[in-house]
Amino acid sequence: MLDIADDLHRWCALGRPFAVATVVATGGSAPRRPGAALAVDADGAAVGSVSGGCVEGAVYEACQDVLAAGEQAAPLLHHFGYSDEDAFAVGLTCGGDIDVLVQRIDPAARPETAAAIAAAATRQAAALARITAGPAELLGRALLVRPDGGYDGTLGDPVRDATAAAEARALLAAGRTGPVEMGADGSRCGEPLTLLVESSVPPPRMLVFGAIDFAAALVRAGAFLGYRVAICDARPVFATPRRFPEAEEVVVDWPHRYLAAEAEAGRVDARTVVCVLTHDAKFDIPLLELALRMPVAYVGAMGSRRTHLDRLGRLRDAGLHEGELARLRSPIGLDLGARTPEETAISIAAEIVACRHGATGAPLKGAHTPIHH
Repeated sequence: MLDIADDLHRWCALGRPFAVATVVATGGSAPRRPGAALAVDADGAAVGSVSGGCVEGAVYEACQDVLAAGEQAAPLLHHFGYSDEDAFAVGLTCGGDIDVLVQRIDPAARPETAAAIAAAATRQAAALARITAGPAELLGRALLVRPDGGYDGTLGDPVRDATAAAEARALLAAGRTGPVEMGADGSRCGEPLTLLVESSVPPPRMLVFGAIDFAAALVRAGAFLGYRVAICDARPVFATPRRFPEAEEVVVDWPHRYLAAEAEAGRVDARTVVCVLTHDAKFDIPLLELALRMPVAYVGAMGSRRTHLDRLGRLRDAGLHEGELARLRSPIGLDLGARTPEETAISIAAEIVACRHGATGAPLKGAHTPIHH
């Protein structure tokens, strides 16, 4: 549900009750992952999606039913799967199946849920752990878990709360959303209990080096993907806010010096992507020497294949070993035949997405590989 926190936060601020349907488990080629949600308010307005269209109508009606039942409405778990017998039946025509928890949220009565929504809407780190399978009387109970391990709310038992908070904190630290299995008594065994932990973390960063026209297109693509984008170049005539209006930050500095300062300040982490578009050795080599030794998610560099080979030689001379050099995505981007800055930006963005999800970037047609990893 935290993926639609901006809308839900506005409803909470108005004190309006709403029903939220959250994907809590998936199987097969399900179109949305656990945590995806559709919410409906008392006026019938809807936001979000649980299936990309397959079962939205049925889920919308389930939300309306929970709202109509009033404050005492119990959370309900619905299962939607593929229907072979009737192509027009409510089901996932993609062949997958999903479990959806439909729950009424009254902000005043669910302060921990409202606080988790507020944290997500303001881009703060927090996790919401909800019971999605287990004893009926526990279904829908929630904890708000903070990065330091502290928590608000209760799952009905102090031991259970402490165990759930520890599990949620681990997923929050990794920026992950997913199910967690534990015993209903808080142990690692016993009567089974399933939690869905939804993590809200600040958006990841994209650091683009080289204030060229290709960078302007990449800044737009990065912002579209949800990155907080910074552009850095040592040349003040090119690195201007007017040329990069979508960038969160425009910096005039030597690239390697800026990256070192950001790392020292703790603003570079395992989700950060580094895109080097300068293809000028005096900028590239000291920057890549530093970036390839950092635990960042992605390091790519623009240039021809000849430039790439020259760059590898210079980096080896600088002392980088083969394992570090293997992390370099160069020439940057996927083979799309890109020519224009916009096409090149799509090529780079596509490679970043594929890298993030451990995908190949190969065409899906005829690949016989899962669509949803």
